[in-house]
Amino acid sequence: MVKSHESTQSATMTLPESKIVREAAPTTNLHKTIVVMPAYNAARTLEKTYYCIPPNSYDEIILVDDASSDGTWAIANSLPINCIRHRKNRGYGGNQKTCYTRALEHGAEFVVMLHPDYQYDPTIVGNLVAPLRAGEADVVLASRMLGNPLAGGMPKWKYVVNKMLTGIENLALGTKFSEFHTGYRAFNRKALESVNFEANSEDFLFDNEILVQFVLKKLCFKEIPVTTRYSFDCSSVNFRQGCIYGLGILKTIVKYFVHRSGIHRFKQFA
Repeated sequence: MVKSHESTQSATMTLPESKIVREAAPTTNLHKTIVVMPAYNAARTLEKTYYCIPPNSYDEIILVDDASSDGTWAIANSLPINCIRHRKNRGYGGNQKTCYTRALEHGAEFVVMLHPDYQYDPTIVGNLVAPLRAGEADVVLASRMLGNPLAGGMPKWKYVVNKMLTGIENLALGTKFSEFHTGYRAFNRKALESVNFEANSEDFLFDNEILVQFVLKKLCFKEIPVTTRYSFDCSSVNFRQGCIYGLGILKTIVKYFVHRSGIHRFKQFA
């Protein structure tokens, strides 16, 4: 089904889980593609990101505002998308949990996660979904490392750390990814329903943990290149957060080995 940029009639209500929602009723579509946007203080870039997504590449957009302090919620409500707002900030991982849960509830067969900060190229949403539709993959990753991230402004320290951590994880997990740390991904319904993503971190480590979960489930992966831009209005992990994230990745690898060995079974990887 082709999605047009038309207004959606919806209502605002308060949910028990302390979220504010403005969304239309779910529709039924066997091949429904939903783009989810985990948003936090994305007022400067949200509209630009939205209007750059090809209208024929998705059926619905769900934005989850993680208690932003700027105008993100107002701008989101001015667009023909479904909006959810956390009353309290849950973190990047917590935001994704709401995104995926709601997308599945709305009948998504394919889910694309796109940050509304305009760092990743929104025009390739269809390219991420294509391998899923063709049955070539369960998970598609838009890799910065298949392009030229330094030309797009990626700090050199991030580039080096990204390559180093990806190398360590490939060695530990037996994978051959060019990048483990992209925030631009697409999944089929089977992938999301096969793992306990609710048991993952509420913070940035979520991105890594869910990939480890997919590896344990022996799902099929594909990578495609993506161009990026880094500027003051793009969300990004700072050096301190990066160090915490790196240590969290090493901890996740240890948990992976412990789980696989049978020494201890983690609910997260069941």
